[in-house]
Amino acid sequence: MTVAEVLQLVDRLVEQQRGKHLNDLEKTVVQGLWQGQTYSQISDKCGYDENYIGDVSRQIFKQLSEELNEDIKKSNFCWTIERIINSQVFGLVNGNINWCTPHHQTNPNPPIAHEEDPNNQSRYSDLTLAPKITQFYARTGELQTLSDWILVQNTRLISVVGLPGIGKTTLVKRFVDLNLQQFDAVIWKSIKIEPSLNTLITDFLTKVAHADLRFIEINLLELFKALKTCKTLLILDDIQELFKPGKLAGQYQSRFQDYKTLFQRLGEIEHNSHLILITQEQCQEMIGLTGELDPVQILKLPGLTQTSILSDRGLKDPSSWSQLIQRYEGHPVYLQEVADLIKTMFSGKVSDFLAEEGIILTANMKSQLGDIFNRLSPLEQQIMVKLSQSPNPMSKNQLKQELDLSLMDLINGLESLNRRHLLKTSEAETVLFDGVGLMQEYIRSLSID
Repeated sequence: MTVAEVLQLVDRLVEQQRGKHLNDLEKTVVQGLWQGQTYSQISDKCGYDENYIGDVSRQIFKQLSEELNEDIKKSNFCWTIERIINSQVFGLVNGNINWCTPHHQTNPNPPIAHEEDPNNQSRYSDLTLAPKITQFYARTGELQTLSDWILVQNTRLISVVGLPGIGKTTLVKRFVDLNLQQFDAVIWKSIKIEPSLNTLITDFLTKVAHADLRFIEINLLELFKALKTCKTLLILDDIQELFKPGKLAGQYQSRFQDYKTLFQRLGEIEHNSHLILITQEQCQEMIGLTGELDPVQILKLPGLTQTSILSDRGLKDPSSWSQLIQRYEGHPVYLQEVADLIKTMFSGKVSDFLAEEGIILTANMKSQLGDIFNRLSPLEQQIMVKLSQSPNPMSKNQLKQELDLSLMDLINGLESLNRRHLLKTSEAETVLFDGVGLMQEYIRSLSID
């Protein structure tokens, strides 16, 4: 029997038990199990954590056990499926598995979810502006969270927030690559390249909803109607381009106010679609809307901690790699730049590089950190400069006194810096604040008084 026949049977059984078909990850797991692969091998193939693959497998076994009234587990999965297919309960007709027991009155040839012809025009995708992912480092936990929010909890609005180059776009594209067939339409847009909301709506209505624009208006209402009927994954990258530079985080430019309305309403109204915002600055209107069961979530992306990002860079002294990652705060782009620098200037010896005094910032790092610093409001810059001058983290009272700021201004500035991922907090007798290390080093390099 073929893998397709096994997938078709397991899909039928699972659908009978829980009311929905296997998703793409579950299909990959079933295929791996049938081919005798370990959880580790399946994990390597699909990019999820090995423990998560085990959890998915056990959930499938549980559903099969309940539907078949048998104890299904990894050790007996293959022969049980083979026995059932060859038994009189199931028959193969023209390669399709037919359910023959009388108490299941179902279509003998039901469509299997997401197995449509790839040329089927009912499914639409526009990934022109999405990057091609060649390497995916150690983000299985975040990938699992994103998958659970969208595929399990049906979260309607998600913001993926983090510093430039930290891996936000890579994470979202990895999710798209693994789950493209879960949606009627997948659209990837960049505000930096295509800032017009009217253009986005027009493209969606014509190419996805197949609307005749001679008879409808191009507005948010029509977009909301279409998103209710067409299960769409819409990704908007570079959301920070909507906001005013030189102001506190998340303040919209006047020409982009319609986006604010779009984000607010998509988090409030009932619909079948999902919007992912990729941004360096957290949208203000999402604050307070998130909760464990809410349809709005924020995923803050930290730096990497695993040394696997350095394993293929030709570096020496593996025992020093964790220290190098810590010094550059797990930033993937910066670590790759530093790795190339170490290979060229230090013969690949990480320990020799770490012995140098201070943090070395490449020209590209300075340029990128400078762009971030220049987007800050004068209030935020003032706070960041003061934090960079202090050898230790500072309390609110210390900052207030030394900067001669009102408590309201100080709190607004600190909150804005936090929404940009430029602030670290720690608790002793009181809350202490510090800037992220690389930005602090950049500011010190400017010799600002």
